[in-house]
Amino acid sequence: MLSPRPLLPVLLAVLLLTPAAAPAHAVAAGADGIETARTGRQIAPGIRLESYDRLESDRWLRIDELLVDLGGSGGVRAEYLGGRGPATVAESAARHPAGPGRRVVAAVNGDFFDIRGTGAPLGPGLGGGRLLHSAGPGPAAAPAVGFGADGAGRVLRIGLDGSVTLPGGAVRPLTGYNAARPAAGGLCAYTADWPGTRLPALGTAVEVRGGRVAAAAPPVRGRRGPLRRERPEPGTTLLAAAAGDGAAAAELAALRPGDAVAVAARAVAGGGPVPVAAVGGREALVVAGVPQDHDGEPNNTAAPRTAVGFSRDGRRLRILAVDGRQRDSGGLTLTALGAMMHRLGSYEALNLDGGGSTTLLAGLSGATDLALENSPSDGPLRPVSNGIVLTAPAGSGRTAGFRVEPVGGTAEEFTRVFPGLGRTLTATGYDALLGPAPGAPVWFAQGAGTVGPGGVFHAVRPGRATAHARRATAHGALPLTVLGPLTRIRPTRSRIGLAQQGEKAGFRLTGYDAQGAAAVVEPRDVALEFDRSRWSVTDDGRGGFTVTALVPQATGHLRAAVGAATVEIPLGVGLVTLPVTDLADAGEWTGPGASVAQGHPGAGLALELPRAGAQGGAAAPRPVPVPELARALTLWVDGDGSGARPTVELADADGAAVKVPGPAVDWTGWREVAFALPATAQPPLAVTRFSAVAGTGPGRLALDTLGARTPPTGPAAVPLVRDPVAATEAAVRARPWRFAVGEGAAGADFVLTGAGRPGFVHRGVRFLSLDTASPTLAGGGLSRIRALREASAAAAREPATGALAVVRTYAPAAVDRKESALTDRLLAEFRRTTGKRAAVLTLAAPEFAAARSEGVLSVAAPRTGRTLVGVDAFARGDWLAVRHTP
Repeated sequence: MLSPRPLLPVLLAVLLLTPAAAPAHAVAAGADGIETARTGRQIAPGIRLESYDRLESDRWLRIDELLVDLGGSGGVRAEYLGGRGPATVAESAARHPAGPGRRVVAAVNGDFFDIRGTGAPLGPGLGGGRLLHSAGPGPAAAPAVGFGADGAGRVLRIGLDGSVTLPGGAVRPLTGYNAARPAAGGLCAYTADWPGTRLPALGTAVEVRGGRVAAAAPPVRGRRGPLRRERPEPGTTLLAAAAGDGAAAAELAALRPGDAVAVAARAVAGGGPVPVAAVGGREALVVAGVPQDHDGEPNNTAAPRTAVGFSRDGRRLRILAVDGRQRDSGGLTLTALGAMMHRLGSYEALNLDGGGSTTLLAGLSGATDLALENSPSDGPLRPVSNGIVLTAPAGSGRTAGFRVEPVGGTAEEFTRVFPGLGRTLTATGYDALLGPAPGAPVWFAQGAGTVGPGGVFHAVRPGRATAHARRATAHGALPLTVLGPLTRIRPTRSRIGLAQQGEKAGFRLTGYDAQGAAAVVEPRDVALEFDRSRWSVTDDGRGGFTVTALVPQATGHLRAAVGAATVEIPLGVGLVTLPVTDLADAGEWTGPGASVAQGHPGAGLALELPRAGAQGGAAAPRPVPVPELARALTLWVDGDGSGARPTVELADADGAAVKVPGPAVDWTGWREVAFALPATAQPPLAVTRFSAVAGTGPGRLALDTLGARTPPTGPAAVPLVRDPVAATEAAVRARPWRFAVGEGAAGADFVLTGAGRPGFVHRGVRFLSLDTASPTLAGGGLSRIRALREASAAAAREPATGALAVVRTYAPAAVDRKESALTDRLLAEFRRTTGKRAAVLTLAAPEFAAARSEGVLSVAAPRTGRTLVGVDAFARGDWLAVRHTP
């Protein structure tokens, strides 16, 4: 069973507070970026997985890296994976024959392939010391990564040395062997090792079995025509003339059943022996220790990437998967990928297939299945042509240790518990080689709680605890934190809308203590109230709930209670069309070819497309909000039958563009068109523009009345949380000293009027001013996080400094959610590791707010009025008291 890896949180305890604290491998990962999170685990002896997040000057990156010792004492082997038609890496790894006494421990996608045709790899492939397929077209050598009999690997070029001996002794060259793209001339052969789903277009062909012609075969017309079969039967070679090669076709046509024909094919490798296993690739990333420059090449765009690199002696293998085409990870160019592989230590490196194909799987100690480590850009795993699989010795099966984890995940929110509540734990046994070792442990705990026989930890009091699993000498442990008493709960979904009967949606409940420290609350500790005739709500087995609609159309509420803390979640099933805009302001929409037109009814918006392929568009005078739970947008389109294609353009929660194309307009008159919203779009969404591309000739589209197909839930309840730092004027003035925001105040030491002031220290507080003018992904985030790390390090080593206050101007369009989360976590980590205080002061906010998260105070001061802040950096309780006067 494939278990997906959650996105690497930027909220990990390994966040680095000072540049000096960064490990050497973190510095090596990027030239100008910083590492923000890292996790690692041993997969098997000789194989380690490192997963980390980075913030570069223009993007976030998520990277998964397998570090492999080849040919060492761990007995690791790299082998060819797949080769029987496109399948996901998970499917191919699950059925890979590792051999007696061995097991599959990791896998990655491999070669580029003929994705819209045969489905076969485009490069060479070898498995078990045997040529499986040559590159095409022609027998020339092509790039690949290969692994020798001693396990060592290298980047090399592999070509085809093949021949066909005809009756009478005439010998003809073989120009392709199971090649996805046959050469323009000559003879090519296809066997049961054919790695595609359908044969390419071939000319005259014969079947050869046992060295003799068995029968003539009809031409294979390829993708659009009738197919002979997926692949030849075992023991049969299909010998074919390249389509259009009359001389080769004549020689094959002259053959008769029983004629002796010998087909020979072997791989030839440049610069050394032929490897035992090899997978094709494309662009060289590092050659003889020199990173390659691919600027100006068509594939040198930022994208998800898969790369393989080797140390100089070939004994150290590095497999890299870089996520891309996502807000959380922008991908890399080939040039940047080569530079990264070189910095990480690769002497030779090759680019494998990337994009939606990039997939990396790795085992967990004691597990029989592989886990998905990266986040494929397509969402679901893409079927690919082949890959590289790592196998290792299977081990004894005798329990040597236990991997102890909370049910639901290893994120910090699952390793915390509230007093009186529980956390369900699992213990997976593993042997000395980290392979599966069945057997139930005995549970016990130390510290602030107990563990029952079923592995449920019960928190007793705030503090630290450790849950232990033991069986004979085998042992495993998990540190846990018991927070302060639960004060409030919040669902991960404020509303749940389902489109139809039977549809499901999940949610979790997050609890908070008085300091804003968060932990997941398990279903066992939650009391639910809902209409059981309309909804089913069940424990999902992963620390959350699954809501299922039992009727096609309904609204309602789900009430969840944990002790005195309660929350209500509106529920809805069925779709209704909610109005978004009637385009009454069509005259304010601007762009090439845009004008006011007769609508459906009232005013509408026209897009003129003067010629074939022309583009037209109209930008909204202001973003048009879309209902948060919308599944699709509807738009009335007055078609002219021209084949023009309209598109609705939106911005997501981070301002990233989302384009939703509609159908080609092959009708005339008004028609309501649906534009399905992508599930990956991060709400809230807002429409920013309508655009269209002309078909084969000029066209004119009229648009009107934008709606949203949305489940009919009521509004979400927003609980009012008043933080204790929001105090009276008297409480503020009782503090040892004060400062004001916006307007001055008597008795204030100074006034903060903007976030541009240089950093300074005042009466025990280090103030750090962060410039929010530059967006996160335009270098602003990198400079701000660097400044925060430097200020944290300074405040940590200053005996007279008791608190760090970050000052920034309200700029949600410039500071993205991931940077905000990283800032909060860095401050929380500073607070935990130093015992000092931390706060974020946001100036020119829309309204006053005071809150806290993980003990870090947050104060938003409006652009109008006066906000007075009382300070005691060394107070026993809260060190700030805030009063806002409009």
